[in-house]
Amino acid sequence: MLKNKTIVLGVTGSIAAYKAANLASMLKKEGADVHVIMTKNAINFINPITFETLIGNKCLTDTFDRNFEFSVEHVSLAKKADIIAIAPASADIIAKCAHGIADDMLTTTVLAATCKKLIVPAMNTRMYENSITQENIEHLKKHGFAIMTPESGYLACGDSGKGRFPKEELILEEILYHVAFDKDLTGKKVLITAGPTREALDPVRFITNYSTGKMGYAFAKAAMLRGADVSLVSGPVNIEAPSHIELVPITSAKELFEETSKRAADADIVIATAAVADYRPQTIADNKIRKEDKSDNTMTLTLERTEDTLSWIGQHKKEGQVLCGFAMETEDLEAHAKDKLERKNLDLICANNVKVEGAGFGVDTNVITVITKEGANHLPLMSKFEAAGEILTICSQISNR
Repeated sequence: MLKNKTIVLGVTGSIAAYKAANLASMLKKEGADVHVIMTKNAINFINPITFETLIGNKCLTDTFDRNFEFSVEHVSLAKKADIIAIAPASADIIAKCAHGIADDMLTTTVLAATCKKLIVPAMNTRMYENSITQENIEHLKKHGFAIMTPESGYLACGDSGKGRFPKEELILEEILYHVAFDKDLTGKKVLITAGPTREALDPVRFITNYSTGKMGYAFAKAAMLRGADVSLVSGPVNIEAPSHIELVPITSAKELFEETSKRAADADIVIATAAVADYRPQTIADNKIRKEDKSDNTMTLTLERTEDTLSWIGQHKKEGQVLCGFAMETEDLEAHAKDKLERKNLDLICANNVKVEGAGFGVDTNVITVITKEGANHLPLMSKFEAAGEILTICSQISNR
């Protein structure tokens, strides 16, 4: 996702400096041209050779190093950088950046750059919470710097509290948010439903399905990276939600209806990927249903229909709103999907057959046929994130008509 992007990674004198090596490697794997600038204090924690081995570029440490190509290095990097991420950022570097001090390679590059700048603090809790550090952070925000909040926990110094270096995966996602994609969905509100619902039988049992929520979460991430204001109404899943979105956890079909219906009117695009139970037990037992010694070894459950959230949104769809549904089928894919498209007043429906390899529950890929009133578009096997991107583009095109 970072192909043709230049990332400058600043590493400062924090015990977390060694973790920046993994971040540099992750950025490289995403296709970025990664350049690392280390402060002199950072060299005490990790050797520059480590970064050079991982990224394939010289690790810069000295503004006046004579062993480089003939150019003013900090100005050259500042011009071509798409983002400068200082991770970890010490209290010292935060103070210098906040007050325009440029006394080494990293600070001179930051001061000369007009690109996005990201600060990832990592330090002792008392240093981080010090009013001076907090004032410096607020000052940086006023000048357009993005600031990540450090994690709380046990620190290398033995204290416990806020100041831990965030997980490298979260920092990578923050960098992706700022530079990976054009923000073509800025100003659009996207409402997404994802995951399964659980319909209770008694206090310990429920009816559900095999949905993992991967498709819906892929949509949330793709829309967020393209600048949309994303709300994700999600059933119980084992996936960490993307940053920069509103996550609305639900359990049952009734809860999904309540949370989705009250947000639908404000949405420009609604994408319904949730695998919602069509039926729920008519009666929920107050206590655990016990197995009895019956000769027929059977039990009868009486079920009732659940709320049809997608139909309700289709009936109340506002002018210009785009409504995208999903149809997971096992036979007569297009016929069933087209019927659902008409019945629920959808603009498009994404149909897939769970029997097709790579298109079932729990996998990271999908094979989708996008059906509109104009016809069908057969997408090849691709990752769910890639498929989400293709479908979002179609939704955006319909929205802009």
